[in-house]
Amino acid sequence: MRILVIGCGRVGAELAFRISREGHEVTVVDRSIQAFDNLHSDYRGRTLQGDVLGERTLRNAGIEGVDGLAAVTNSDAVNAVVAHLARTIYGVSNVVVRSYAPSWLALHQAFGHQVVSSTHWGAQRIDQLLMYPFTRSVFSAGNGEVEVYEIFVPDGWRARALTDVLPAGDWRPISVTRTGKALLAGPDIVLEAGDVVHVAGTPASLALVRRAFEDASGGKS
Repeated sequence: MRILVIGCGRVGAELAFRISREGHEVTVVDRSIQAFDNLHSDYRGRTLQGDVLGERTLRNAGIEGVDGLAAVTNSDAVNAVVAHLARTIYGVSNVVVRSYAPSWLALHQAFGHQVVSSTHWGAQRIDQLLMYPFTRSVFSAGNGEVEVYEIFVPDGWRARALTDVLPAGDWRPISVTRTGKALLAGPDIVLEAGDVVHVAGTPASLALVRRAFEDASGGKS
């Protein structure tokens, strides 16, 4: 694949290196030549210094033939404009935008961009680790609006159905791992102590699950 990375800060440099290491053709563009110092010494892709909003720069970077573009500068306005140009002028269908300031996240989403907000997601993830240590997020979709959680079944949930221990809310059972073997989980599966349950849900539902877990654990989380 041919990938164009706009912005060579810490995120752009790491992204460009990872993609090039996977064997893809990568070009990274930045207005500052010093930004390329962020690149790993083993990076084997192209670098191009220039105005990331300039038509000549974008064409020289090969935007018309790329399979994907990542706009990851530290300016939300620049990222939004580059993404818009890539999609509407140059016909790049696979565009991903970095949301630098959380206040811009809704605007990027309103434009229909695929967007990743490291600040929003990172704060949410740290909050979960601090407040809900009995669960572990193993997969996050979008910017964390839906996640898959791993929950370790306490003794208090033994011989109870999953629907009895998980409160009603935005949850979907996925699997139960028992003695090393994973089973698809229906809502009526009967749990055993030591089971590991995977459920998909929203972060807002964690408070309900936490209370259920504390009740089963005697108030200890």
